[in-house]
Amino acid sequence: MRKALIAWGGWEGHEPEKCSEIVGAMLEADGFSVEIVQGTQGFADPGLKDLSLIVPIITQSTIEKAELANLVAAVAGGVGLGGFHGGMGDSFRDQIDYHFMVGGQWVAHPGNIIDYRVDVTRGDDPIMAGIESFDYRSEQYFMHVDPGNEVLATTTFDGTHAEWLKGTVMPVVWKRRHGQGRVFYSALGHVASEFDVPEMKTILQRGLNWAAR
Repeated sequence: MRKALIAWGGWEGHEPEKCSEIVGAMLEADGFSVEIVQGTQGFADPGLKDLSLIVPIITQSTIEKAELANLVAAVAGGVGLGGFHGGMGDSFRDQIDYHFMVGGQWVAHPGNIIDYRVDVTRGDDPIMAGIESFDYRSEQYFMHVDPGNEVLATTTFDGTHAEWLKGTVMPVVWKRRHGQGRVFYSALGHVASEFDVPEMKTILQRGLNWAAR
């Protein structure tokens, strides 16, 4: 049986505990054995390297050097890493080794909660199969991203909230490798209610399964 660790914490505005329960139930339905823990201490466990998947749901916060080193080593050794929004894309702002592994870091969401378009760019990828481009209401993430990411969906800033960004195309969903591990990220999912959007939930569910060893 595939084993997954979900670690939640950080800024409460992203409802990390509630989201961890939703993701946990989703993975259990897909046949995973799931452990849900609060905080970063679980990343120090020597058994981390034996898992199939790690899902951080920790916005901002901090992480100890030993915890991060063990996490990065586990993923480089083949454990999958997957997550969404600020729970993975805005964690541990001072830890560049983490950003390097994830393939991006949040820096802004002009206008805060707004309506925007998600454009599917890789409909041929199994993660995005059958999903057409769709309208979405949430924070439109502006991120610093690795150009080596395999981008599956993007969004285009229209300049309403930051005129100098008009026409900027920003990755929303991507996958990549870090060492032997698969890494998946989706910028969608500000709060737990966004799991009610079928496209958001399906993309994340498929992405986590893809990442899992």
